[in-house]
Amino acid sequence: MRLKALDFYHVRMPYHVPWVTSFGSSSSTESVIVRMETDTGFGWAETAPSKAAQYSPEFTSGAYKLLVDVIGPSLIGQNLPTSAVVQEFMSGVKGNNFAKSVLDIAWWDAYAKSLSKPLWQLIGGYSPRVLVGADLTISASIDSTLQEVGEVLEAGFQRIKLKYGRTSKPKLVRRIRDVYPDATIHIDCNGCFTLDELPIFKELDEYDLTMIEQPLAFDDLIDHSTLQKELKTPLCLDESITSLERARKAIEMNACGWVNLKVGRVGGITPSLQIHNLLQKNGIPCWIGGMLESALGQGASLALATLPNVKYPSDVFPTTRFFASDLSRPEIELSEPSTITAPDTPGLGYEPDPEALSKMTLAHKRISV
Repeated sequence: MRLKALDFYHVRMPYHVPWVTSFGSSSSTESVIVRMETDTGFGWAETAPSKAAQYSPEFTSGAYKLLVDVIGPSLIGQNLPTSAVVQEFMSGVKGNNFAKSVLDIAWWDAYAKSLSKPLWQLIGGYSPRVLVGADLTISASIDSTLQEVGEVLEAGFQRIKLKYGRTSKPKLVRRIRDVYPDATIHIDCNGCFTLDELPIFKELDEYDLTMIEQPLAFDDLIDHSTLQKELKTPLCLDESITSLERARKAIEMNACGWVNLKVGRVGGITPSLQIHNLLQKNGIPCWIGGMLESALGQGASLALATLPNVKYPSDVFPTTRFFASDLSRPEIELSEPSTITAPDTPGLGYEPDPEALSKMTLAHKRISV
């Protein structure tokens, strides 16, 4: 495939309820959407590193500028027969995986469309039925959290992820476990604690959590390895796994028992498949995370969630969970309780709605031959 043109869109999509994590409260998602035009057709993709450099060192407006000024122009006019070639062209840019991911994913969308195959089938997915879980924001009230837990369990969700920060208390988890002793629950700390707070994790270790996700710094492996030796609860690495090499080192150091694999964080579908296969070979299960993107961005996560080593309900959510209106179509819906079915249409199966895209676009740049 020869790349003829790229359209980049910096977009903002408001939530209908605030999303609160250890980073703070957010009222919207900002992301970069790309339309890739090739001599065989076109592909779409989305990346959402976050409005501010909180989840990782990347942020949306920076990713947009890098794509428009540097990475995009380097690809225009090039022959891109494989995703490995796409990755090679981008390899001179250090880091910036979220920015790179949107071009890798768009290539896969265009390639799958050229073959008239759904992306999830093309990458080796074993079933379009994807188990998904419910994520609950940090709340100041134990009672309100208990109510939310009850509601999502009543709705049939097979696991619950609790955002957990410095304002959270182990007694919250204890109360939930007392009321719902058989529920599948884990907590996500988004890297806000240190080894000095080992007593907190020793207490949490008693509440039968499936895992503790990213308790320590976003770029750490060593302290996670130390913490894992102190706990019976498996640790799950999220922010710390940014590449195949980082995954290899985490495995060798016994730094985790799970990995949350996010397509944007690792740089696209291509490295995601490599990391998935390495984890599978070494007996480390994974699940697929997301960044509260539109249905377009979630389409890549949904495709990855069909892979055989995905052993835990993933973070793909119905559109109405966070958004009054999605800028992409079709909107994502549950096909049955705790289940979303990957589309059988070619490619990702999702594209922006032109009117919604225009309404939510903050900046747009077209680069062509």
